[in-house]
Amino acid sequence: MWNWLLKRLGQVLPTLVILSFIIFGLQQLMPGDPAVILAGEERGDPQVLAQIRAELRLDQPIWAQYFYWIGNVLQGDFGFSWRIRMPVSDLILEKLPVTAQLASMAFLIALVIGVPLGILSAVKKDTAWDWLANAVALFGISTPNFWLGIMMILFFSVQLGWLPPSGYVPLWEDPVQSLATTIMPAFVLGTGVASVLMRHTRAAMLTALSQDYVRTARAKGLTERVVVWKHALRNALIPVVTLGTIEFGRLLAGAVLTEQIFTIPGFGKLVVDAVFNRDYPVVQGVVLATALIFVALSLLADILYMAINPRLRQA
Repeated sequence: MWNWLLKRLGQVLPTLVILSFIIFGLQQLMPGDPAVILAGEERGDPQVLAQIRAELRLDQPIWAQYFYWIGNVLQGDFGFSWRIRMPVSDLILEKLPVTAQLASMAFLIALVIGVPLGILSAVKKDTAWDWLANAVALFGISTPNFWLGIMMILFFSVQLGWLPPSGYVPLWEDPVQSLATTIMPAFVLGTGVASVLMRHTRAAMLTALSQDYVRTARAKGLTERVVVWKHALRNALIPVVTLGTIEFGRLLAGAVLTEQIFTIPGFGKLVVDAVFNRDYPVVQGVVLATALIFVALSLLADILYMAINPRLRQA
C-alpha cells in the first residue's frame, strides 16, 4: 500500500512541475501591463512605472521571474497581492473555507439526487421511473446556472421571503444563517452535477447488471435487493467515483457565475477580480492551489477504488 502511494506521488511530481510552467507561462500572455494598472493616475510617469516594475521584478527575464516565484512557492510563500497588498496564502486560506462549504453542500445534494436516480433508472429500465429519472437529468444538464439562480432568488427570496437573496455568513459565526445563505447557490451547483452523476451511474449499473456474476447471484436465489446493492453497485461505483472526484474538484475551483449572482466571496470571485486587475501572484496562487486540489482528489479516488473493489487491493 505504502509503496503504491510513493509510486503515485512520484508520478505526480513531474505533472506538478509541468503545471507550474503552464501556469506561469500563460500568465505572461495576458494583455496589458500590470505596472500601468497599479500606477493609477501616475501611469504617465516613466520613473513611477520603472520603480513599480523593479519592485515587482517585472524588469527581469521571464526565466528569472519563474525561478524566483517557484522557489518561494516551495517554501510555502505564494507572494503578495499587488492590488490588495496581502499575502496570497492568506487570501487563499480566507476564501477556501467559503468555497469548500459551498462545494461540499452542492456535492452532497448531487449525491443524494444523482446516484439514487441513476440506480433507480437502471433497475427500472424502460419504465415510467426510467423516463422520469432521465427527464430530471435532462432538466439539470440543460438549465443554465445563472437562470436557475435568478429564478430561485425571485421565488424563494422576493416572493416567499424565506431565504436571503445574496450574501454569505461564515458557518462558525451563525450556522443557521450560513445554511440559509448557501442553500440556494449549493442547489444551483448541485443540480448540474447530479444530472451528470445520474447518467454515469445509470450507464455503469446497466453494464454491471448484465454481467455473468449478477446472473449467477440471481440463479443462487439471492434477493434482487442483495443483487443490486451488494454485487452490482460496488462494481458500478468505480467510474462514478472517478467522475465524482473530478466534479468535486470543479466545484472547489469556484463557480464564477453562481458566486457572482449570490455574492459569494469564494475562489471564483477572487480569481476573476485578480485577472481584471492583472494581479499575477493571486491568479498564479489560486490556479496552483486548484491544481494541487485536483491532484489530491485523484489520489483519493485511487484509494477509494481499492476500498470499493477488493481485487484492486490484492493486485
